[in-house]
Amino acid sequence: MAKAAPAEQMRLLDIQVLDGKLRALDVQAKALKEDPRLPDLHSGLTVAKSDLVVLDTAVSDAQRALTKAEDDVAAVVARIERDDAKLNSGTGLSKDLMALQSELVSLNKRRGELEDTELEIMEAFEEATARQGAQLALVKQMQSVLDEVVDELRSKLGALKMERDATLAERAELTATFAPELLAIYERSLAKYGVGAARLFHGKSEGSGMHLSAGDLVEIKKAAPDTIVFCPDSGAILVRSEEWG
Repeated sequence: MAKAAPAEQMRLLDIQVLDGKLRALDVQAKALKEDPRLPDLHSGLTVAKSDLVVLDTAVSDAQRALTKAEDDVAAVVARIERDDAKLNSGTGLSKDLMALQSELVSLNKRRGELEDTELEIMEAFEEATARQGAQLALVKQMQSVLDEVVDELRSKLGALKMERDATLAERAELTATFAPELLAIYERSLAKYGVGAARLFHGKSEGSGMHLSAGDLVEIKKAAPDTIVFCPDSGAILVRSEEWG
């Protein structure tokens, strides 16, 4: 059976404290990465951006329609100005001048209709632009909230990493003081069971949190103080002390 001085076995608990701290830090980091706010914020922002694309398209369509309406009005106005110039010049046959007058009546009527259409399209464009602006403001607000949450989580994760790095450095310094054989046993138990060493305190294994059976306790008490014994439930090295018996 593997052996190690009782004092050395006792010092394994110092490593376990650091390993427990590392595990707790990892749990905290995992919780931060899985912050429940993130999926909702990302989902909401995606929907808001999708709605903004629809509104952007509506504004573009309204802009094109408005430009066409303005061009149509401008074309009729130019035609009216030409006919007015011809009519006011007084040159030409009487029937031609009468035809110009008739055409001007039609053109002015057409101009009124086109300007009404232009006004309707302009109102639609302004409404679409207002909706686009409101949606853009919403997207920016949601992005700002998401950025704040991400920055908060990154800051906390950064602090955890610094603490974890410091703990790892402390662990490396401590483990360097152990005999390789004893450390290897501890590391195997840690890797396999998640706990490398634990106290046997008044018949209870702090590795499993369970009281050992009478039979297991008898066997452990038979073992010499320098014999390494293991928790039958957690697999951790059981560190014993007469004071804890």
